[in-house]
Amino acid sequence: MQILKFGGTSVGTAESIKALIEILQSTPEAEKSVVVLSAMSGVTNLLLEMAEKAYAGLGYADDLKAMEERHFGIIKTLLPAAAQNPVFTRLRIYFNELEDVLQSVSNLKELSLQTKDLVLSYGERCSTFMISHIARQYFPDVLCVEGSELIKTDSNFGQAKVNIPLTEMLIRDFRAANSEKFLFVTGFIASNELGRITTLGRGGSDYTAAIWAAALDATAIQIWTDVDGMLTADPRIVEKAFSLPELSYTEAMELSYFGAKVIYPPTMIPAFLKKIPIVIRNTFNTAFQGTYIRHDVGASELPIKGISSINEISILNLSGSGMVGKAGFSGRLFSMLSREQINVVLITQSSSEHSITFAVKPADAIQALNLISKEFELELQTKKLEYPEVENGLSVLAIVGENMKRTPGMSARLFNALGRNGVNVRAIAQGSSEYNISVIISKADLSKAVNAVHDAFYSQLKKTLHVFCLGTGNIGKTLFSQLQYQMPFLATTNDLEVKVMGISNSRQMYFSESGLDLSQWEEKLANESLPADLDLFVQQMKAMNLPNCVFVDNTASPNPVEYYEDILKASISVVTCNKIGNSGPYSRYAAFKKAARTFGVDFYYETNVGAGLPIIRTLKDLMLSGDKVARIEAILSGTISYIFNNFKGDRLFHEIVKEAQDKGYTEPDPRDDLNGKDFMRKMLILARDAGYALEEADVDIESMLPAACLAAETVPDFYAELEKNKAYFEELKQRAESSGKVLRYIGKLESGKVVITLQMVDDSHPFFMLSGSDNIISFTTDRYKDRPLVIKGPGAGAEVTAAGVFADLINVGKK
Repeated sequence: MQILKFGGTSVGTAESIKALIEILQSTPEAEKSVVVLSAMSGVTNLLLEMAEKAYAGLGYADDLKAMEERHFGIIKTLLPAAAQNPVFTRLRIYFNELEDVLQSVSNLKELSLQTKDLVLSYGERCSTFMISHIARQYFPDVLCVEGSELIKTDSNFGQAKVNIPLTEMLIRDFRAANSEKFLFVTGFIASNELGRITTLGRGGSDYTAAIWAAALDATAIQIWTDVDGMLTADPRIVEKAFSLPELSYTEAMELSYFGAKVIYPPTMIPAFLKKIPIVIRNTFNTAFQGTYIRHDVGASELPIKGISSINEISILNLSGSGMVGKAGFSGRLFSMLSREQINVVLITQSSSEHSITFAVKPADAIQALNLISKEFELELQTKKLEYPEVENGLSVLAIVGENMKRTPGMSARLFNALGRNGVNVRAIAQGSSEYNISVIISKADLSKAVNAVHDAFYSQLKKTLHVFCLGTGNIGKTLFSQLQYQMPFLATTNDLEVKVMGISNSRQMYFSESGLDLSQWEEKLANESLPADLDLFVQQMKAMNLPNCVFVDNTASPNPVEYYEDILKASISVVTCNKIGNSGPYSRYAAFKKAARTFGVDFYYETNVGAGLPIIRTLKDLMLSGDKVARIEAILSGTISYIFNNFKGDRLFHEIVKEAQDKGYTEPDPRDDLNGKDFMRKMLILARDAGYALEEADVDIESMLPAACLAAETVPDFYAELEKNKAYFEELKQRAESSGKVLRYIGKLESGKVVITLQMVDDSHPFFMLSGSDNIISFTTDRYKDRPLVIKGPGAGAEVTAAGVFADLINVGKK
C-alpha cells in the first residue's frame, strides 16, 4: 500500500483535479487506499489574510465570497447536477462556520494561534470533502476522513507536536474498521486532547501523509506537486536547475530545512524511522519518474546534490570577554531561546569563544534581542558582553550532499564562486557530518550567488557569461558575428554560454533581461533602445547583479576608462581592446591591476598590444614561470609595417602611405599612426607588464617623419609635405638597399628603458623577413638567450582584434 498526497496546485483547478483523478485511475488498486489532500492553492494564504483583516476590523466578505465561488465553480464543473446538492450543503455549512469564527475575531479583537489554526483548517476540510465526492464518480466506497480526529497532538497551536503512539493506534484502528474504503484524508490539521483543532505547520500535509504511512507500514509515500521532483536549486532563481533522480533522507532533510519547498522537513522523520521511500512526482508531468528519497541511495557522480536557500534571515552577534572560557554560556543562551519557541537556523562561534553568531527568522529577531537583554542583563551592564544588534536583509545559502564528506576542495569551490562574483560571506557553518556547508550573505546577492555556485559545482552544465559590450564599430560588430557563429562550438566543446545582456555605442544603448539574440542586435539597438548614457549603462550593469559578469570595451574612447576601477571593484571582469587606460598614468594602470587582484576578477587586454597575437599572455607566462626578460624588441604598428614592407624599388613613400590609407590600414589622419604615439602606448604597456613603472615621458621616440610633415595643418597638406620631402625618403631607401638591409621602425625595452627608432636591419635580424601589415616581437630572456622567442602575425584589422577580445572572454569563462 502507498500513501498518495496531493499538494495545493494539484487540487487548485478543475483541470488539475481531473489530472489527480487520472493518476488515481492509473494507480494499482492495492496501492491507492489512502489519499491525503491539501487546501486548494492560495486558499491557506487567503484564510490567513481574512483572519488578519477581521482582527484589524477590516472587511473580509469579498474574500470569503471569492473562496466560496472558487469551490462551487469546481463542483459545477466536475460533478453532475444530481450529485451537487449534498456537496453544496456541506460546504455552505463550512463557510457559515468560518464566517462565524471570523465575526468573533472581529468582535473580540482577538486572534490567538488557536483561533488561527481553526480558521486555517477550513481550507483542507473544504477541498477534501469536495474532491472525495468528485472521486465517488470514479471509485466505489470513497470515504472522506477528518484527519484531525485521528492525529493527536499537544496544544502548541501553529506547529503542534504529534503524539505518535496514540496517533498510530487511532489510525490503525480506523483503517481496520474501514478496510474496504478508499480514504480521502485532510492534511495539515490535527487536534489536541480536548479535541480542539491544531495544525502541523505550513506544509504539514506532507507530514500527515508520512504519519499515516508509518502507522500503516506503507511501502511508499507519493507526494504529487507541480515540479519534476527535487531540483538542484530553486528553478525560479536558477534556469539551469535540473531534477535529481534520488536523495538520501539526510540530504533531503538538509535541503528542505534550508528552504527547498518541495517537501516539509518533518515528513522525513516517520519515513526515515521505518525506511519508507518517498517519491516526489509532478501532477502535470506524470511521464517523469520524479525524485526518490530513500536510505539505500546509490553512488552519485555529482559533487553536491543541491543548493538550497532561505530568502529572509536575521542574525544576532553576541560578543564580549564574559563569554571566554565560561562553561554553560551557550547552553544558557540557546536553552532560553528554545523555551520561547525561537528556532535557531544557524550557529557559528569563534574559536576564541569571544563571539557567537546565530540566525533566526526575521519575525523572531526582536523577541530574541529582548530575551537576551533580560537573560544577560548583568553581563551587559558590566560590559562583559556587548549589546547585540540585529542585522536584517540577509539570506542563507547552503550546499548539500553526501559526496561532500571527506572530499577535499568543496569549500574552496564554494568560496571561489562567491568571491569571484563579489558576494560577501557574513557567517559560515559546517556540521561535523560534512553533509552541508551554509553561508549567510546579503539578500540582494542571493540570486547571483545561487547561480554562480550552481555553475561552479555542476560542470556538466554550460557555464554562463553575462556580457555587457561598449562599442558597435568594426570590432564590436565583428565580435558579435564571431560569437553568434561560435556559440554551438562553445556549448559542446567548452561547456560555455555567452549571453550579451547590454550593448551601447555613443548614441544608443539596449538591455535584455534574458540575453540578446545576436542576429537582431542592430534592430533592437535601432528601435527599442535608450539614449546612450555611459554612467547609466554601468549603473544598470551593476544593478542587474548577475554572476560571471564581464564588461567589454571595444572603443578607443577615454570615457569608459574612467569606470574600469569601479567596475572591477563591483566584481565584474573587464576585457578591453582600448589601450588608453593602460597607457595613461602609471598610477591608474596599477589601480586597475590592484582592483582585479583584490576583488578576484579578471582584467584582460591582450588586444592592447598586438591585436589577436598572444603577446601579453606570453610575457605573463614567461614571468610567472620564473624566466627573466633581458630585452624585448618589437614592431607593433601594422600601418608602419605595411608602409616599409612596400617601400622598395621605384615605389614612392607618399604613394604607399596613401595606398595604406585606402586599404583601411591607417586612421583617417595617417599622422595618428606615423607619429609613433600608438606604437609608444603599446611599448609602454609591455614595459609595465614586464615590471617597470614607466610613464609616457619615459619613452624615447625618434620621429620617422620630417618635422614639416607632422606640422601640416590638414591631411592634404600632410601629403603635400610628404611629396616635398621625397628626397629624404629616397635617400633612406637607397642607403638601406645598398647595404642589403631593410627599414624597420622598432621599439626596444632593455634595462628598464624604452626607445623607438627607425633602423636598418640585415638578414641576420629576426625582423628582416616581414611582409604585409604583420607585427613581430622577440623576447630575449634567460631561457631564450641565444635564439629569442619570436611571435609574428597580423597585428591589425577588425577580424583579428575581435578574435583577441573573444579569446579574452573565453579565458574569463575558464575561471
